[in-house]
Amino acid sequence: MNRLRTIAAGLIMLGVLVTLSACVGFTGSGKENAPLNSAAISRLKSMGSSPGEAMLIRIFKQSSELEVWKRSSDGSYKLFNTYEICAWSGDLGPKIKEGDRQSPEGFYNITPGLMNPKSNYFLAFNTGFPNKFDRAYGRYGSNLMVHGDCSSRGCYAMTDEGIKEIYALARETFKGGNPSFQLQIFPFRMTPDNLAKQASSPHLAFWKNIKEGYDRFELARRPPRWDVCEKRYVFDVTTATPLDATGACPASAGDTTMVAALQAKAAADEAAFANAVVVNQSKEAKAAEDAARAEQEKAAVAARGQAISGFIGGLFGGGASEQKVINPNLVAPIPAPRLSRG
Repeated sequence: MNRLRTIAAGLIMLGVLVTLSACVGFTGSGKENAPLNSAAISRLKSMGSSPGEAMLIRIFKQSSELEVWKRSSDGSYKLFNTYEICAWSGDLGPKIKEGDRQSPEGFYNITPGLMNPKSNYFLAFNTGFPNKFDRAYGRYGSNLMVHGDCSSRGCYAMTDEGIKEIYALARETFKGGNPSFQLQIFPFRMTPDNLAKQASSPHLAFWKNIKEGYDRFELARRPPRWDVCEKRYVFDVTTATPLDATGACPASAGDTTMVAALQAKAAADEAAFANAVVVNQSKEAKAAEDAARAEQEKAAVAARGQAISGFIGGLFGGGASEQKVINPNLVAPIPAPRLSRG
């Protein structure tokens, strides 16, 4: 009898969880179910896409941009819209620990379970931090969201109107049968010039690692599959089982055309990066030299001014620092009357 009660209780709890899951997902009549407007649907159609097609989100911290890409009829992804990010917290670089007020960077997969229709910040979805890569480094933190309300404490804050449309696009993507969509978060657009400006950053190796995923999308216009091994991101590696995040990486493989294109791009970008670093260092050295020269000239002008002041003071009373004190009790003598002249 006790066993039957236990089974019955378990079934009831399962039913409750299913109900709650549905409620937290996409049922009800709240703002999380607001339909896409007709303009958005028309735009999708003109791109050869539809609300139920797969999507991708890219975030760029430095320029405060969030891009939504949608898969089109030929399988490639096209840019649907770019949204301004109201606020993100911290500096360029990945999130390390709870409370550092850093917004994360890297590659994340967003599933329906990460959607948050009951957010205190209008609507939200969780970035999925920490992911496999973050955990390999012992990084931790919770509730790192993309949300509305224009206020950030480690999250990416959008306008309410912006997150409303982004949330609706994600909801329709899931309804279309897609189990997840990829979220790519970068410090900036991964160009050689931008990387060269950050050449002294301790995050440079990490950024060069995620740049490969950025480049793959730029070349193919399809989100790369990502995994982690040897505590680094790897892309489009096909294995029967998930990789060990700290274990050895498998031999590189993949589409030969893509590999060749990546190698050519990587070589060209590395050369451009090295050249930009030299140019930036030269500019910085010249700026430092100009600043030092300006300070020297300023000091020389001040010294000349003091010398001239001292010289003039010496001519009229012994120095600029000497001052005659007038006794206020003294009365000036009355001048004698002028002699009359006949």
